[in-house]
Amino acid sequence: MSEALTERVIGPLTILFGRENGKYPQGNTLVVKGQEKTVMIDPSLGVVDRKANLPDVDMVLLTHVHEDHIAGLHLFPEASCFAHAEDALGLASLSGLMEIFGYEGEPAAAWKASVVKDYFYQSRPDVQSFSNGDKFDLGGVSIEIIHTPGHTRGHSCLLIDWENNDERLCVLGDIDLTSFGPYYGDGWSSLVDFEQSLELLKSVEAHWWLTFHHKGLIEGRREFLTMLEKYRKMIDSRESRLLAYLSEPRSLDQIVEHQFIYRPGTGGVMVDQIERRSMRMHLERLLQSQEVLVDAAHRWQAR
Repeated sequence: MSEALTERVIGPLTILFGRENGKYPQGNTLVVKGQEKTVMIDPSLGVVDRKANLPDVDMVLLTHVHEDHIAGLHLFPEASCFAHAEDALGLASLSGLMEIFGYEGEPAAAWKASVVKDYFYQSRPDVQSFSNGDKFDLGGVSIEIIHTPGHTRGHSCLLIDWENNDERLCVLGDIDLTSFGPYYGDGWSSLVDFEQSLELLKSVEAHWWLTFHHKGLIEGRREFLTMLEKYRKMIDSRESRLLAYLSEPRSLDQIVEHQFIYRPGTGGVMVDQIERRSMRMHLERLLQSQEVLVDAAHRWQAR
C-alpha cells in the first residue's frame, strides 16, 4: 500500500488513522496518554502497518470484539486487555469469536482461517471485562464506558475527558455513521438493541466523535446528531422497502435474494447469511406489530 498513514493529535489523544480514513478492513485507532497510563483503543490493521514505530501501551480497550478491531492486539502481549463482559469470550478463544459471528457451513471455516491469517488473531485468555458506567483513570484523563449493544452484544462507546478541557471525545466504534447504515447481521447482533443505542447516543455530550471506519473524526455535536439521524433512517428505509416488497406473499428465500442490506447483485454465501439474519429481525418485529402476516407456507405479506 502506497497511501501515507496520517495522525491527528488532540490534547492527550492521538488518532492513528487507517488507510482511506479507516475503510474496512482498515480502521482508526486511538491512543490516550494519561499522566500514569497509556491506553490504546481498538488496535487495527493500521497499527500493524505502523509496527516499526509502536507506542508504549499499558492497556488495550476494545469497543467490541471483531476481527478488524483486534488485528493489532498481538503486538502488545504485555498490555492488559479489556472488553465488555458480553464480548470477552471472543478474545478468550477463537471458538468464542466464531460464536459471536454466527456463520454456518463452509463460510464459517473459511472465515475462521481468514481471522487467523489476515487479522493475526491470537487468543487472550487473560482478557478482563468492563461494564456500562465503568471508568478508567489514566491520570488527568478518564475513559467512561457507555454500553451500546446491537452491532454485538457487548459493543460499547468510550467517552474520554481530560483536565483543563471542556471538549470531550466519544469513540463510536462501529456505529460508523456511513451511508451503508447500521450493521446487525451477525449471530450476536440485535436490531432492537441497535436502535436503543442510537437513541441513547443522542443524550451524550461531547465535541469530538471518532468512528472506526470511513467517517473518522467528526467535530461538533450538532454535526454528529445530523449524521446520527441520517444513519438511523437507513433502518427505516430498509423496513419501508421490505414492506413495499411484501405487497405480495414472499418467502424468506425470496426476501434474502432481493437484498435489502446489501446492494442488489452483491454476491457471496456470507452475504446471504447476513441478509437472512437481518431480515428475520425486521420480519419478527413487523409480525409483532401486526404490520405483516405469515401464512402456512411460511410466506410473508404486508397487511
